[in-house]
Amino acid sequence: MRKICVLGGTGFVGSHIVHRLSTEGYTVTVLTRRRELHRHLILLPNVQVVECNIRDSAALKEALTGVDAVINLVGILHEGHGATFSEAHDELPRRLVTLCQSLGVPRLLHMSALHAAQDAPSTYLRSKADGEQDVIAAHSKTLKVTVFRPSVIFGRGDSFLGLFACLVKWLPVIALACPQARFQPVWVGDVAQAFVTALNNPATFGQSYDLCGPKVYTLRELVQFVADTLRVKRCIIGLNDRLSYLQVAAMELLPFKLITRDNYYSMQVDSVCDCDFPPVFGIRPTPLEAVAPGYLSGDTPRAAYLQFREKAGR
Repeated sequence: MRKICVLGGTGFVGSHIVHRLSTEGYTVTVLTRRRELHRHLILLPNVQVVECNIRDSAALKEALTGVDAVINLVGILHEGHGATFSEAHDELPRRLVTLCQSLGVPRLLHMSALHAAQDAPSTYLRSKADGEQDVIAAHSKTLKVTVFRPSVIFGRGDSFLGLFACLVKWLPVIALACPQARFQPVWVGDVAQAFVTALNNPATFGQSYDLCGPKVYTLRELVQFVADTLRVKRCIIGLNDRLSYLQVAAMELLPFKLITRDNYYSMQVDSVCDCDFPPVFGIRPTPLEAVAPGYLSGDTPRAAYLQFREKAGR
């Protein structure tokens, strides 16, 4: 497995996976709608960024011809601007399976979501479950598949802790919906390593893996952690279920999507694992406290040290 095609490779998680693939000598093709927006990937050795409309099956078929493996990271948190959960999370994986089978691509790695299930309370989780099921059902002697189901992923450039950092900096009082929702954040570097390690490891063929960090937090604890890291005092008011729903419904009307009712429904299911990080990857999951201060705190000697450790994978 040397020639890898990555869908969703320009996003937060995708960029980290592409960097790691490049470092380990793989030849990587990243599909994107607008090539000029991703110079940070264009400059990487062994990486080719190619414009491709993945909704066009003919164009996608051409892009996948001759590759040894496909990594699918395409996902959306909010519907809008023509993008739907069904198309991104279910229809695309189904088309990828068909194309891999017809082109003889022997390997498919797929990003799902923790606790994706067909009876889940949110459309996001149900659509993720549909796509995951399509991929797992396609596993065969000629197409080896692996599915990853991470909790919320943190790291430099994330839209999770990064969003909280913006709120903490600008709002003196934070009215927090779903304050008791539970998460087990996993570092993006660990997720990227798991993907790359799985590529050529037969033990991962036909398997699904839940990926979580070493510690469980409530949403309120995570926001408080961000405030403490930034050394600011903020009043955090946890809203009850009814007020949480009303706040989310009101925010859904904004021209930009911070949170939607479907996100609210997703948070009714705790994003935590009931198992350790899969030992097959040989990874000791990185604590939030070891990495997040490095990209939240700003330009300080301590932050520079933590950034160095993060880049070194420590």
